[in-house]
Amino acid sequence: MKYPKISVIIPAYNEEKAIGFVIRDIPKRIVDQIIVVDNGSTDNTFLEAKNAGAHVVKELRKGYGNACLKGLSNLHTDTEIVVFLDGDYSDYPEDMERLVHPIIDNRADLTIGSRLTGKREKGALLLQSYIGNKIATFLIWIFWGFRFTDLGPFRAIRYKSLTKMNMKDKNFGWTVEMQIKAVINKVRILEVPVRYRKRIGKSKITGTISGTIKAGVKIIYTILKYRIATLIVLARKRPSPRPSPTRGEGTSPPLMGGIKGG
Repeated sequence: MKYPKISVIIPAYNEEKAIGFVIRDIPKRIVDQIIVVDNGSTDNTFLEAKNAGAHVVKELRKGYGNACLKGLSNLHTDTEIVVFLDGDYSDYPEDMERLVHPIIDNRADLTIGSRLTGKREKGALLLQSYIGNKIATFLIWIFWGFRFTDLGPFRAIRYKSLTKMNMKDKNFGWTVEMQIKAVINKVRILEVPVRYRKRIGKSKITGTISGTIKAGVKIIYTILKYRIATLIVLARKRPSPRPSPTRGEGTSPPLMGGIKGG
């Protein structure tokens, strides 16, 4: 089978112990480019990723979204599909083929790797992440009528579809922004069950109370922001009410029944 040009973007912050395993397990026969974005690491993430064969770039501005945007700016010009994959080895890079095939077969433009519908190791998805996913996906369903099960970062998207989204978020809201914009722009979306395991090392976001709170607040804020924007657009599209005809145009005078003089 001839594959389209596929590029993988891996945001990474202090993942020196995991990044080599992630790159090793990526199915190289279907991938043309592997970009690791070192998001200000203080360990040997940069060297480990480079030694494993990835193209490594630095993004000193902290934030998951900043790292993703940096990766996008380094894509090959002929990239057709972009895969986003975390650098902590919690996902199974081998499942990448399951994510890209619906796009290759023209059944979808965006595929989300769902950890909730796939097989996951006990304790891999922390309780706070599970609850946060439930709340966020419920709000998307209520506001836009699309049922997601997960905001999983392991995903693939047609590059042309991604460019139309004009992604903006610099940190925790990146994944939910993409999913909301995909629904609004009527992108064909498919969730694909993926495997999930305990990450190597401690999560920088859900592994701490402050990180969990910041991520949760930002995700909810992003959802509400785009909901308000959607309502504004709908209000502008709504036709203005026709003015009432004036007297003298063959109409009867307004009814005054039930109103008594003082």
